Amino acid sequence: MKKVKLNNGVEMPILGLGVFQIIDQKECKNTVLDALSLGYRQIDTASAYHNEEAVGKAIKESGINREDLFITTKLWIKDTGYDSAKKAFELSLKKLQLDYLDLYLIHQPYGDVYGSWRAMEELYKEGRIKAIGVANFFPDRVIDLILHNEIAPAVNQIESHPFYQRFDEQKFLKENNVQMESWASFAEGKNNIFHNEILSKIGEKYNKSVAQVILRWLVQRDVVVIPKSVKKERLEENFNIFDFDLSLDDMSLIASLDKNESLFFDHRDPERIKWLSNLD
Repeated sequence: MKKVKLNNGVEMPILGLGVFQIIDQKECKNTVLDALSLGYRQIDTASAYHNEEAVGKAIKESGINREDLFITTKLWIKDTGYDSAKKAFELSLKKLQLDYLDLYLIHQPYGDVYGSWRAMEELYKEGRIKAIGVANFFPDRVIDLILHNEIAPAVNQIESHPFYQRFDEQKFLKENNVQMESWASFAEGKNNIFHNEILSKIGEKYNKSVAQVILRWLVQRDVVVIPKSVKKERLEENFNIFDFDLSLDDMSLIASLDKNESLFFDHRDPERIKWLSNLD
């Protein structure tokens, strides 16, 4: 498994399993167990996904050494703030049945981000988190966090897929030594992505699926990916992307698909911020 080195020297697998929207606890546990049996070693969850306990049970049942795993979870908006973040961290750790986290992210750029970051910095210094980072932060919020805090975020997890490629953001993040991680790598199936003519033709060329082409395209850009599936055959397919390389011409063809806008929502829309902030 290829790994990326974060700004503090911690190594993170470039491919992992995301468990967003796997609400059923039994299904989530079984999915994580399937992924781990196939060789996945990075699992990405969040308190807002309401499945940390299922992930924790799967980790425990897998019997895999803790040091061989890379586990990420995230702090939700309602838990931001110095004291609240520390309590939320302890609760997540308890649900996951872990002694430490590999990566802890501020899930959204809202609420008391700075109080949360101070708490996370302390937990990092205590060795209870191996790396700290953010999700859904635009460059202005990232640089503000970097300039006014002791520890810079190691990761920014953002929407990224063939229709919203985020090349400018990736350039900015690289310049500031922050690792880009993709969520919704398959755009959650929007725009009929799995039947896209360009992606399909590229897949035929390499005898690979559209999903594999998309993941390979992101990995070749050094972007961490965490595709979700509850089907073991899809998990295996998503994992098998390290035996081919896309040509520069194919990378350019995929770049032509960029619409440079979110397919989900604008993180700077006041009404959307209100809606997110009211979620548990």
